[in-house]
Amino acid sequence: MTGSRRIDADFLALPRQELADAALSAAVNAGASYADLRVHGIATETMQLRDGALETAVVDHEIGLAVRVIVDGAWGFASHTELDPAAAASTARRAVKVATTLAALNTERIELAPEPVYRDVSWISEYRIDPFGVAVQDKVAVLEDYSGRLLASDGVDHVSARLNTAKEQTFYADTLGSSITQQRVRVLPKLEAVTVDAAAGTFETMSTLAPPTARGWEAVEGDQVWDWTGELSQLPSLLAEKAKAPSVIAGPTDLVIDPSNLWLTIHESIGHATEYDRAIGYEAAYAGTSFATPDKLGSMKYGSPVMNVTADRTFEHGLATVGFDDEGVCAQSWDLIRDGIFVGYQLDRVFAPRLGESRSNGCSYADSAHHVPIQRMANVSLQPAPDDVSTDDLIGSVADGIYIVGDKSWSIDMQRYNFQFTGQRFFRIRDGRLDGQVRDVAYQATTTDFWGALEAVGGQSTWRLGGAFNCGKAQPGQVAAVSHGCPSALFRGITVLNTREEGGR
Repeated sequence: MTGSRRIDADFLALPRQELADAALSAAVNAGASYADLRVHGIATETMQLRDGALETAVVDHEIGLAVRVIVDGAWGFASHTELDPAAAASTARRAVKVATTLAALNTERIELAPEPVYRDVSWISEYRIDPFGVAVQDKVAVLEDYSGRLLASDGVDHVSARLNTAKEQTFYADTLGSSITQQRVRVLPKLEAVTVDAAAGTFETMSTLAPPTARGWEAVEGDQVWDWTGELSQLPSLLAEKAKAPSVIAGPTDLVIDPSNLWLTIHESIGHATEYDRAIGYEAAYAGTSFATPDKLGSMKYGSPVMNVTADRTFEHGLATVGFDDEGVCAQSWDLIRDGIFVGYQLDRVFAPRLGESRSNGCSYADSAHHVPIQRMANVSLQPAPDDVSTDDLIGSVADGIYIVGDKSWSIDMQRYNFQFTGQRFFRIRDGRLDGQVRDVAYQATTTDFWGALEAVGGQSTWRLGGAFNCGKAQPGQVAAVSHGCPSALFRGITVLNTREEGGR
């Protein structure tokens, strides 16, 4: 158990072991060589305000059980909404029937990488205030307050405020003897201000930079986790400056990229590219495969020598942080890119043996009891410099360039190779200093050219954790939350596009 928090009593009161005993024994008796049971409950809340008025406040609860089996080297899966031992046994028998039916089509026998047995263990994420223990009216009041601060400023015509929260609870047991109970919480608060130029028929927007995080309500209310007072006071003037800023001049440009923008580039060009199922063509239907194929492992120059990228399912407050994955594998940290060289993949218990690895690195996850666990992304992060290099130091080494802050739209090809990203705020750099904003900026590159142009990274003081609630994968589609940490970083000679010109405006 982590810290002094406790898994909710109502989840602990479920007949977890009885469900496991019924499902696993039924599966074995029906012919399974392996079986696991997963009880999965998730509560989500979505709250939306427009100009300080509540538009949406919805709470959803879902819970069920799932059984996976291996019969004659083939997977079988079935799920049920009823948490009853008889239903669990029946679900297990259905899973065996599925595996038996599919065995004739199976072209490669399923073999699971070994993993130690974890009996009667529990894990809970790091948070102080359970957001589901906060009254709805109190949450609305905070969002109203934040919206009102922005609306009171000159030049802010509209404000949208959004809050997403989730609490996920799982119980896992398998025929090898593991039994694991977990609970994790996450929140995503975001406000966007809009200024309208009625005469010109145009508008500009700017959003807050607070990232989604595996914390509780303490990340939303007050300034202990995020400086809401500072950002909400600065945002209107930044937006007004952006609305009057000149359009960027396209061409090769030196970029200093803030962690609030770079995390998304890491997600798309490294996180997805180093998922082993994509690299071998197993995951191809949803947003493609990967250029980082196994023949390149250990030899391909992914980026410059200052590029070191780690996958981590243990990092505190990471959205993909767990105690154990959905195959009962203990959370770990490992290298994906070391000194610019591609050295590692993200794996589950099926794909680890196919790559010749003796153990999974714990990347199995399903977003619902009614979905099969698949290989999903860890917290993939660019490591900082060992020296105390500041963002100002990086900016100071640029004679003519752009400092990019905040994420916005993006595009990347099916191989995770050719991409384009925009942002929220763009500051012109002249002679090593910021010199006002520009707008209509996008940067474009191939993955290896971009990371090869990485000249320097900031130190630990510049390192921040960004991330997403809604990373999509698989068919039927599943979503997963994942974080990406990085320092500020300096890139030389990156192609910058003028989005207004590209759009024919």
